[in-house]
Amino acid sequence: MEILVCIKQVPGSNKVEVDPVTGVLKRSGADAKMNPYDLFALETGLRLKEKYGGSLSVITMGPPQAKAVIREAFAMGADRGAIITDRKFGGADVLATSYTLSQGIRKFGKFDLIVCGLQTTDGDTAQVGPEVSEQLDIPCVSNVRKIVEADDKTLTVDMEMSEDIEKVKISFPCLITVQKDINEPRLPSYKKAKATVEREILEFTLKDMEDTDEKHYGLSGSPTQVQRIFPPNHEKSQETLTGTGEALADTIYAILKQKKFVA
Repeated sequence: MEILVCIKQVPGSNKVEVDPVTGVLKRSGADAKMNPYDLFALETGLRLKEKYGGSLSVITMGPPQAKAVIREAFAMGADRGAIITDRKFGGADVLATSYTLSQGIRKFGKFDLIVCGLQTTDGDTAQVGPEVSEQLDIPCVSNVRKIVEADDKTLTVDMEMSEDIEKVKISFPCLITVQKDINEPRLPSYKKAKATVEREILEFTLKDMEDTDEKHYGLSGSPTQVQRIFPPNHEKSQETLTGTGEALADTIYAILKQKKFVA
């Protein structure tokens, strides 16, 4: 089974600056980590590889420093890695992102199964995975909570719906997005990290794509434009109350009622 896991580097905290002109996050120099949801996708792929054989590759889209998450994936057991990186890809919405990923995946190779995390912590749209499957013209199952079984041609999964669980059999090649309850991700291995420190990471830019029209990528290829984006405000206030227990109870009740926490 040839497996590909899509991973992404996201800000390590919510204290990230926003470009006032483009409205996109300033990722350069900011603390970063692998998208937590992608850890579950990676673990899913690794367990399938260990059980059914084959190889596992990872691909990411981002600035050159995003190679760090590929190195982390190598330390967890991934065999190959590729990064899609070009300034012309910057500022992409979900549609342009999924199109860019699909172009990079076509360049990277042919895969039986593509696994994505349910969503990313810096976007929370949960749209990129299904849109990649649409761009690649392969079937997709989202909200997968369990891998039931697999054979040479199909994969059977449990998909969580709003009110029930559906068992779905899907034919290869296909794409799934997995929930965080599907497994417990393993920790990176120091030995594997040392052994793969020199492993090649393929790099794809616009000129490597089948479609080299830059109008289809980044801000130019994004039909949706963010009107305003801003970091969350963190307002903290503290008040010290003194008095007897009965008086404090009355005071606290009055405050809670004023703030409409109690009727």
